[in-house]
Amino acid sequence: MVGLLRQGHFLGSKLRSLRKRNGLTLDEVSARCIQLDSEHAPSVSYLSMVETGKRVPSAQMLEVLAQVFGKDVGWFLDRTEAQPASPPRKGRGGVATVMPLEPAFLFSKELLQSALPELLAQTGTSGRQFARLLVRVWQEARQNDFPDIERAAESVGRRRMPLTLEDVLKIANDLGLLIRWIDEDRRNPQSKLLRARFEAPSTIVINRRLRGQEARLKYTLAFFIGHKILHGADGVVPPHSVTGATAEEPTTVDAASMAPRDVLLAWRDFECSAFAGALLCPKQPLRQFLVREHHEIAACDKLGVTPAVMMRRMTAVSPYRHWHFFDGYSPGFLRAVYRGNGIPLPWGNMSLVPDPCPHWAVFRLLRDTPESRAAEHKPVSQISIMRDGGEPKLYCCHSLRTQDAADVSHVLSVGVDLAPALEAQGLDARAMITMIDESCRRGKGVGKVPPEAAAGIRTVSHVLNIAWVARALESPASVICPRSSGCPREISCGDAPLARDLRSTSRAPTTARS
Repeated sequence: MVGLLRQGHFLGSKLRSLRKRNGLTLDEVSARCIQLDSEHAPSVSYLSMVETGKRVPSAQMLEVLAQVFGKDVGWFLDRTEAQPASPPRKGRGGVATVMPLEPAFLFSKELLQSALPELLAQTGTSGRQFARLLVRVWQEARQNDFPDIERAAESVGRRRMPLTLEDVLKIANDLGLLIRWIDEDRRNPQSKLLRARFEAPSTIVINRRLRGQEARLKYTLAFFIGHKILHGADGVVPPHSVTGATAEEPTTVDAASMAPRDVLLAWRDFECSAFAGALLCPKQPLRQFLVREHHEIAACDKLGVTPAVMMRRMTAVSPYRHWHFFDGYSPGFLRAVYRGNGIPLPWGNMSLVPDPCPHWAVFRLLRDTPESRAAEHKPVSQISIMRDGGEPKLYCCHSLRTQDAADVSHVLSVGVDLAPALEAQGLDARAMITMIDESCRRGKGVGKVPPEAAAGIRTVSHVLNIAWVARALESPASVICPRSSGCPREISCGDAPLARDLRSTSRAPTTARS
């Protein structure tokens, strides 16, 4: 204890700075400590006093804290001051590109209202598609932080987790919602099979085939419970399709117009989807669950939710804000997109992109190969270097090939930007990314992660408690590009068989639900 007193002048401030740089609350650090060693773990109040210098931790407690953050005990005891806390980026930090609207007079509301219809008409973009793009950008700008929706869901579900099907049915019944089952095996003209729709004032119409798919049925019910809570069950909410993009309502206006109803339906679709996730996986209980389960996607079975719900909620509840999520269908369109870390889109989600990069995990797994078939049972983790704008970036993704309610294969992929996490540990992220980039250059597009960089990534995996980040080191890192026309590989990926297959079978993809 005397040694800690004499060497721990900056211990509290360093601990607080380290905790804040990793986006963790006092409760979360205390819970992590209890996981490792309940006997010597600090309480929340004691941890607060350590940070403010009012208490000095025992040697055993300091050892537990060091384990949580992947540091040596000595790091806390030296006489150097802590780095200033750098909390996760908020606001528009996650948006990939922000266009300067200058000169300002050309971007007035009146001119934009006149120009947008022509822009939509010339690009073949429907008003509904553009409305969903606006909602997605808003979602990314807020980094999935919608406390009003979280509170609304918690007021109904009372933060219970997991909720059984009976629990969800009881909530629906208590709200006066009725269920009518239908046999809908006829595909509509847009090749979508109805999953569910809402009939005002109180009826949820559900395809009978969902009876045998409890996780999807719970989500569908939760979606329309959200419509009841948030919108008074007025019936202005899009239906659900079993596969592909959301079923479109008939429209009497030109496809390239921007009707107010388009924006309303896109926004309500997002709100109800966010409500459903928050009801089934409330924020604080899910945070604690993810820590216990090391962010393993297979743990979704313990909660009775689909992998898609688990992945999407990860991006919303994690204290680490630099996430992305894709839901991809063959030959290469994105049904859902979230880019809280600003990662470029691997494929257009509103229009045809003729030069996709075939080395994204989401596209590799869309092909019917031994790797993709194995991924239906065991997810694939990949560390990727992206050379975008002249400076390499480092991502880790975790991808799973699965089937939707109509047994159509699609790929779910969730991932993180590793650079902010490396920087939060006081590591030289740029140097480590350069090491991996050079290794991939020597390997003509793939390369083993050098030991020093691998050690940093393992530390990040441990601190964030995301097991699949460390598991990705078992395979070589791979170079990916926003578009294969700018491929930096010695043999351009645009000439690879997969890229040719994607180009020849591609079609204009339908905009995703955000």
